[in-house]
Amino acid sequence: MKIRCVWEHNGNDSILYADNFIGAFTRGVSKEAAIQKMPSEIKSYLKWAGKTVPDSFDSEIVQEKNSGLTISDADSDVLFDTEKKELNRTEYIELKSLALKSARDFFVLYNAIPDKDKSCLPKRTTFYGQVPRTASEMYEHTKNVNDYYFGEIGVPADHKGNIVECRERGFALLESQPDFLDNQVFYGSYEEEWSLRKVLRRFIWHDRIHAKAMYRMAVQTFGPDLVPNIFFFDVSVSMQTKN
Repeated sequence: MKIRCVWEHNGNDSILYADNFIGAFTRGVSKEAAIQKMPSEIKSYLKWAGKTVPDSFDSEIVQEKNSGLTISDADSDVLFDTEKKELNRTEYIELKSLALKSARDFFVLYNAIPDKDKSCLPKRTTFYGQVPRTASEMYEHTKNVNDYYFGEIGVPADHKGNIVECRERGFALLESQPDFLDNQVFYGSYEEEWSLRKVLRRFIWHDRIHAKAMYRMAVQTFGPDLVPNIFFFDVSVSMQTKN
């Protein structure tokens, strides 16, 4: 199976996104390191999505973005070339379904953690402040981008209620707008380009970043048998973390 990769990097630090598996990604100290992790990421992604896992993978770079952002902490502003195309309703429904499944599974993982304010992780600061350490901090951080992401494409969403509820409300507000499937490109905060396709990808990507961190933290803090591996993460692969 071919994995179409978008490579965003700052020097050697790299994020690799799977253009044809929305939200799947790897990070590494080099492009080669990120590419090496990609088959494992796609296997876990396909299991999570309920799809067949092929016997082999072949990665190719289809787009490159040289960035001045803090890539090592998963800062990103790339807009894929494919994220400028309009959507048909069938594709939108499929991608929306994945974004909502991701929110539901994130909520299940969070609720399974026995003590949401306990963590064995050390404190660490990145470009956006203190890295979330506990399940409650990771959950709030992940939920609270809802109004930010939707707002970048002109949807007046909020982050009230749980992560599933606010995301569902955001999509309902989006769908009340005429011609939302045209997938207009917006110039949002910090002169970053956004589109509906990018918002859909960013939700799943951001969920996976913090679900990986939450699952890894929970295994280290409480042991491997207390929390479900609902995203099918490969715990033998070093797991990553962001915004």
